[in-house]
Amino acid sequence: MEFLMDPAIWIGLLTLVVLEIVLGIDNLVFIAILADKLPPHQRDRARLIGLSLALLMRLVLLFAVSWLVTLTDPLISIGQLTFSGRDLILLAGGLFLVFKATMELHERMEGNLNQSGPKAAYASFWMVVAQIIVLDAVFSLDAVITAVGMVNQLGVMMAAVVIAMGVMILASKPLTKFVNAHPTVVVLCLSFLLMIGFSLVAEGFGFHIPKEYLYAAIGFSIMIETFNQLAWRNLARNESRQPLRDRTADAILKLMGGRHTNGETEAAAAGGEDEQAPAFGEEERFMISGVLTLAERSIRTVMTPRADISWVDCAGNAEDVRAQLLATPHSLFPVCRGALDNVIGVVRAKELFTALDSGQNLAACAAQYPPIVVPDSIDVIKILGVLRKAKGSLVLVVDEYGTMQGLVTPLDILEAIAGEFPDADETPDIIREGDEWRVKGTADLHQLEQSLGEVELVSPDDEYLTLAGLLLAQHEGMPAVGESFQFGDFRFEVLEIANRRIERVRISRMTDEQVQE
Repeated sequence: MEFLMDPAIWIGLLTLVVLEIVLGIDNLVFIAILADKLPPHQRDRARLIGLSLALLMRLVLLFAVSWLVTLTDPLISIGQLTFSGRDLILLAGGLFLVFKATMELHERMEGNLNQSGPKAAYASFWMVVAQIIVLDAVFSLDAVITAVGMVNQLGVMMAAVVIAMGVMILASKPLTKFVNAHPTVVVLCLSFLLMIGFSLVAEGFGFHIPKEYLYAAIGFSIMIETFNQLAWRNLARNESRQPLRDRTADAILKLMGGRHTNGETEAAAAGGEDEQAPAFGEEERFMISGVLTLAERSIRTVMTPRADISWVDCAGNAEDVRAQLLATPHSLFPVCRGALDNVIGVVRAKELFTALDSGQNLAACAAQYPPIVVPDSIDVIKILGVLRKAKGSLVLVVDEYGTMQGLVTPLDILEAIAGEFPDADETPDIIREGDEWRVKGTADLHQLEQSLGEVELVSPDDEYLTLAGLLLAQHEGMPAVGESFQFGDFRFEVLEIANRRIERVRISRMTDEQVQE
């Protein structure tokens, strides 16, 4: 037991353990890549079998130390080249590594991997184990030769190999999970194996490549990959701060094709051989975009504004009220006393006709149908639940001072999703005429942005909601008729102004020369 007190033995053991672990990392990484080709329930078993075979093979080779020494003697001569048994093993192992790493890289570059899902194609268990055995033979020889060159005591060699292999077995599962969870790391590891394979082939031909060069290249590549992983992790962390709903909406909008520039639109129109049809049609994209952006909109963007509300004055002349009901296509009317802010109730047109025919007081009739009122700060998603409880009635929107701002109906929500459905007495807010659009000043910016498809008009920091509000904000005052504004590749020209309001705007797509000017 006196040899255990020798510091040189402990220093040699520690150094050899570190070297064995370093030399075994390549073997461990390749085993992880090979094991990933198996079904999930077989991967741990394959890793343990592979590393156990590596341990057994190294111990057997250590017992044959005297035979290993003779492997450096010339065995075959071809011209001026002589090959020893060690050289032949290095050549075979190097060529195997080059071939296997090249095939693995080819599969990943071509995207032919199919390792998930119920129909995944997995490799045979024993085929993978056979490849691991061949790989172990190559790396075991290198590790054992390193041990023989460093330490003279066989017991120290065997202890170092067993300790190093135990560490590798403990680290195999987390290392495998990390490698297989990061595709760029897999490609980097395969590149390392390709480089090691070339170095083994070169050494088999007698061209010795210092290990320091290989370790320096590997270390530099690992440092760059570490920076890459940190960058991706920080990017994912920043994206996680965005609400999940917004991230989902962005992902689906990208799936739908997103927005295209003029060049991309022209390329799509040219219809090249590789051009694929969009996953969604124009109407589908419009509706899905409306659904995904609905939660981002305020209630003011979907409601019918105060100026467009048709209401009935209960103190008005009965004949005038009857004429108003006949001239208006709406089926529900707020009944007020003298002013829109004094709402008594929301009554259907047929009940109002019945009350008029029977001579009933309209105020008493309206009191039977009290209005449903919500604040203008309510979320658009929450208004859906209110409309369900309203059972077909409309919902009134008021500000913090109780002033009527507008009203919301189920049709307003549908128009926010699928586009405008004008009544018989209305004209559409957005009319397309070839490459031009005629748009009302009261047109909603969300719908206009979806109709144009290639320009951003809506900003969460802006307080305006309509096209007129956008133009007034750009001009910082009332623009004149004929004045134009540029947004992206579009020109907005004011066509009509009435009662200090922008009534109509013409939008046209600009040519590349006009955009540059």
